[in-house]
Order: sequence, then C-alpha cells, then structure tokens
Amino acid sequence: MAAAASGTPERDRSGSRPRVRTAHGVVEGRTGPGGIAVFRGIPYAAPPVGARRFAAPEPPEAWDGVRDAGAYGPTAPKVPYPEPFAALLPDPEVPGDDCLNLNVWTQAPLGKGKEMPSTPLPVMVWIHGGALTRGSSAVPVYEGSAFARDGVVLVSVNYRLGVLGYGLFPDAPANRGLLDQIAALAWVRDNIAAFGGDPGRVTVFGESAGAISIGALLAAPRAAGLFRQAVLQSGAPEVLPRDRVRAVVRRMAAQLKVPATAEAFTKAALPDLLAAQAAVLRRSSILLGGPAFGLVADPGTLPPDPRGAAAARGDVPLLLGWTAEEHRLWLAPTGTMRLLDRLGPLSVALGRIRSGKDRAAVRALRAERPGAGPADLLGHLLTDRLLRDPLRALAGAAGRSAPSFVYEFAWPSGVPGLGSCHALELGFVFDTLDVPEASWLAGPDAPRELAGEMHAAWVRFAVAGDPGWSPWNGDGPPKMFGGPGREEPVQVGGATIRRGLP
Repeated sequence: MAAAASGTPERDRSGSRPRVRTAHGVVEGRTGPGGIAVFRGIPYAAPPVGARRFAAPEPPEAWDGVRDAGAYGPTAPKVPYPEPFAALLPDPEVPGDDCLNLNVWTQAPLGKGKEMPSTPLPVMVWIHGGALTRGSSAVPVYEGSAFARDGVVLVSVNYRLGVLGYGLFPDAPANRGLLDQIAALAWVRDNIAAFGGDPGRVTVFGESAGAISIGALLAAPRAAGLFRQAVLQSGAPEVLPRDRVRAVVRRMAAQLKVPATAEAFTKAALPDLLAAQAAVLRRSSILLGGPAFGLVADPGTLPPDPRGAAAARGDVPLLLGWTAEEHRLWLAPTGTMRLLDRLGPLSVALGRIRSGKDRAAVRALRAERPGAGPADLLGHLLTDRLLRDPLRALAGAAGRSAPSFVYEFAWPSGVPGLGSCHALELGFVFDTLDVPEASWLAGPDAPRELAGEMHAAWVRFAVAGDPGWSPWNGDGPPKMFGGPGREEPVQVGGATIRRGLP
C-alpha cells in the first residue's frame, strides 16, 4: 500500500496551475471558472500492457518532478458504438497505454501557502457505464465542476473494459475491471485528503454498468471500508454465468485462431482483439441473450450471490432508481419498437418469457399503462426484471439499519421516440445540460431547473446522507423527477443548494 499523500499543496507562479503532491509524485492541474481546480489523467495503477494486460492492477511507478494533469488521460481500449447509438452516446477515445487513470475536481484552496478547509469536503467517485465494453471518464457530460462548485470533491475513474477487463481465462484473475475500480478507491483513500477531500466520507455512484459495478463493490470483501454511501442509477447487482462469459473468449479465440488463454491473448495485437470482440458481441442482444461480458462469481473477488451480499451491507445508505422508460434507448433507435409493435401479442409473450413474469403481472401492467403498445409492454417487463424489481428488493432488504432513497426520472427526451430512456438523467445529475453533447440524448431545451433539482439531491446525499425525501418503506411511489412534487431550495451545511422550481 502506498503511503498516504502529505505535505502542503503547491502552486506555480502564474496562479492558474495548482499542484498537489500525491503518494506517487506531484501533479499539476488547471484552475477553471469559479476557482474550480481540476486534475485529469492521474494514474492510480500501472499501464495494463505486456505481461500486465490481463493481470490484477499494480501500483503506478513514482515520478520525479511535476506531472502535467491538464488533459484527460488515455481511455481504456474499446470499439466505437455502432450507429445509431453513436449519434446519441458520446464516447471520446484518447489513445495511450496509461488508461488506469482518474480525474479530480475540487474547490478546496490549493494555492501555495493557503490552508485546507478545517472540515474536509465530502467525496463522490463516479464509475461510468457502457455495458462494460464502452464509455470513459472523458465523456463531456461527466464534467465534474458543478459538484465541486457545490462543495463536493468529484473523482471520475477509467477501468479496463471488454475482454481486457472481464474476459474469463483459466490463467488470469477474474473481474479485472472490478479490481481496477477497487484500486482507484484505494487511491482515493490514500490521496484525496491532499485535494481537500475526506477519505472517510466517500460516496460511490454509477449508472448502468457503473451501477452494476457499484452493486459488486457493495458485495466485494476487498472493497469494504473504501466508501460510506452508494448511488445506483439504472443498474443492479448481478453476476453472469461463467459459461456465458467464457463463450465470448472461446469465440474470440476461434476468430483469432489462438488458444482461449490469457497468455495467447496477450500475444495478439490489440486491434485484432478488439475486432474479434466486436464481431462476437454483434450476436448478443438484451432480448435474445447470447455471449456477453459481465461480472462473475469468483472466490477472490465476488461472492456467488452479489444481490444478497450487497443487501447484507445494511449499514450503507443507498440512493437508487431508474428512468420511467429505460427500454426506449435499447429498442427505439434501431426501429426494433416498430417491429415489436407489428408483432403484437407475440412481443408481449416474448417479454413475459424473458422477464419471468406471469400473466397476472402482464394484466397489472396493462391496467397501469393503458396506452402502452406491445413494444412498451415488453420493455417495461424487461425493465422490471433487470432493474426495478432488484433495486426495490435491495432498497427494502431485511435488516437494513441505514436508509434507502428511491427515485424515478420521468422527464421525456426532446429526441423523438426516446421518451424517459436509459441514461437520460446523466446530464441532469451532473448539471451539464449546457455541454453540447448533452443534447444528443436530451434534445434541445432540456429544463435547467430540473437539472438543478436533481443535481442538488445528489449533492445533499453526499453531504448529509439525505437527498431530500422520505426513505423507502417498501411500498408507495418513488420520488419523481420530471413529475409532480418538486421541492424548494434547501440548506446543506450552512450553504444554499440550488433546486429547481416548477
């Protein structure tokens, strides 16, 4: 374990490039509007190349002098989203080997000779989504200045994706992407005080595959003590069958004409690995299943029942929820919804089979959503199975001593057909609707006041452990965003946090 970072923060003579000494060396960031300091691309582990390609993360080498942290570091190797998703989900690629890096936004006074706050600031650590195969901390919508502005030290993390992070091999540790996330949280524990953050007040949050990762962190013994609170947005704890994940590796090996081992895959050229991965995953879908990358039960990292293990962490306050029409991102852009509507009752039957629901559940769904067509009914059934049911169960798990807060995001996108779809809430949580890429999914004229309201709830949860509504009691409606019941501005730690008004 690296020694904790210490010493007085430094600053260069120009006053615009704050410097902080971490456990591995000095990093030089940038000061932006409002005095927010941002440090990008700080390595928390060694580059996963060569013999490290499929190994557990190792500490980065220390460096002499000052390391520039003014730009996002390399993103994990991945393939682009296919159309039409590439037009909705920005996913920049930054080349380079040193992809196990993170970013820090803080309003703490980092100038030379300035004292840190007498009370360290709460910390939020963001773990991005992308089906464990895409995404990065460099997505513009994840810019962390609004959190820093409102008194939170925001950290965002890159981790290995696809076959590099989650391919299952007989000669390599499983769940390497999860091990990367744990290594990043250990870096936060050892270094965040130098940025004005409190290592004892860490909230982890993530969306989609990031939320699935948060569920795994709740369940993983190695992550115990690295965070105090957790936010799960549109993702629940899960593990995939090992045979299903191994099937991806076997099919890739057949394409590459090499053995299905980490040793053989280490010798393959990275572009060839990614091309084989993309070809194999084209055969998978949320409707039909197929080979996929995902977390697996493993004696060294994750128990066989992550939902049960996560539920047993009853002392961790939780904020968790979903969007009202998650499925529309999965089905609408490709025209699948039109096809499913044409299939009529067959689509509903497929949804019932894939979701494991009975006919009574379908009747109840029809009564609840009388205007829903076959595609929407199928989508809601799948969303119940994948997200709403397990998240409700986690929120109301027996023996919880800490509160759970449940929400639903119901504002519909301005992009035709998307509705209140998966990932739509991200620009609202980060309060980054002014970022041009936010309109890709939200469309024009998304309500800034709703972003202020939702972002403030996340800040309040990080600061006070209470987002501003009553804890989940097992029934009753969740807190609605984009529906009725918006709240007035609230006081948090002596400061007024913006909340939008109708």
